Amino acid sequence: MKLEIIDLWKKFGANVVCKGIDLAVNEGEMVCLIGASGSGKSTLLRCINLLEPVDDGRILLDGLEITDPEQDPQPIRQRIGMVFQSYNLFPHMNALENVLLAPRRITGRSRAELRPMAEALFERFNLADRMGHYPDQMSGGQQQRVAIIRALAMKPEVMLFDEVTSALDPELVGEVLDVLRQLKAEGMTMILATHEMGFAREVADKVCFLDAGRILEEGPPEQLFERPREPRTAEFLSRVL
Repeated sequence: MKLEIIDLWKKFGANVVCKGIDLAVNEGEMVCLIGASGSGKSTLLRCINLLEPVDDGRILLDGLEITDPEQDPQPIRQRIGMVFQSYNLFPHMNALENVLLAPRRITGRSRAELRPMAEALFERFNLADRMGHYPDQMSGGQQQRVAIIRALAMKPEVMLFDEVTSALDPELVGEVLDVLRQLKAEGMTMILATHEMGFAREVADKVCFLDAGRILEEGPPEQLFERPREPRTAEFLSRVL
């Protein structure tokens, strides 16, 4: 499995948010996107998941051009899971119901058929005792982990994470990052927009620094964090490290 982004452009009115982005992500890799707010990280992720149409360029998944207007986006979105900064759990459903909703609608399988799969995911991420809890009965970290379980229930090939820890209290960040470490160890292909520089340095295979809609610099974390080639990268890192 390989994800390729080729000369991707995206604008909102006169505001060009992504300017000719090229990025290749191999199977099992974790790629972290870093950069200031407004640099294009979230928009890039939304384009990959087809939540935003691209203005120019192509995105290929295993050689299939998923940005082709002739493609049905629904089966592609099933292959590319996405977790957002806000948990987006339905408040009137408990955790298990939140997780089962999409698989039931998409596959047509019954709750009873899907429940063992969901229970295994809750068990895997130490939330088996929270399946019957509603969102307002859980901490932010627990809600975010349920949102990750919900995305994984669709059995995606690629997972996108958009600043998934930025809405959490500092003491809850670690439990979500531990889930990402576990997914990495299990070989999940992931792209993260993140402000967690220590995590990116420790776990990522590749780090991309975005500035004003472009990938200004990319490389292994030890190179990018310790020996950045671009002055703008060095300036950014000096402010956040």
